[in-house]
Amino acid sequence: MRLQKTAIILIRTVVPAFFLLLLLHQPVLAQNGRRVKGPVIENYGNTFAVDNPDFKTDTKKKYKVVFDVHDSPDDPAAVNPMLNTLARFINMHANAGVPLKNLKVVGVIHNKASKDALDNETYRQKYGVDNPNIPLMEALEKAGAQIYMCGQSINARNIDPQHLAAPIQTALSAMTVFLNLQNEGYTMIRF
Repeated sequence: MRLQKTAIILIRTVVPAFFLLLLLHQPVLAQNGRRVKGPVIENYGNTFAVDNPDFKTDTKKKYKVVFDVHDSPDDPAAVNPMLNTLARFINMHANAGVPLKNLKVVGVIHNKASKDALDNETYRQKYGVDNPNIPLMEALEKAGAQIYMCGQSINARNIDPQHLAAPIQTALSAMTVFLNLQNEGYTMIRF
């Protein structure tokens, strides 16, 4: 009985104190990095400021990256976070002082993400909503990024190339783009 009372007292005092400590500690965690919008792509690609990192960003270097955009959210109304990563990369490095002309960014869409390359009319007919990725892809194109669609995925998924969104360019395959760009000094990033 005594053990039971001790357990009840602990539950009534220690558990609430623990949760209070978590709540009080939360603002401290949030202050370590502030959310930053833009500066290149305003509505997408938010990042966190990192003040005085140990690994310094070379602001004079050319950054050549190709992103493997192979997955997509199940919710057709959701923006593809893999495409948003291209905007994050651009904004993050621009905020760190890298000139936009030194950012060579390419996205390659294939596999499950193929649906995200559809034009609005086709996407709406198939999923009942506008393609939420088109404004992001247009902003990426305006920022100088290129987006390619795998020709093998186009055919495997019975997509009419005429129904791809305007910013999309086609390629023989995702593998072809990856191979050629890596031979040109691009680094492939896949999440």
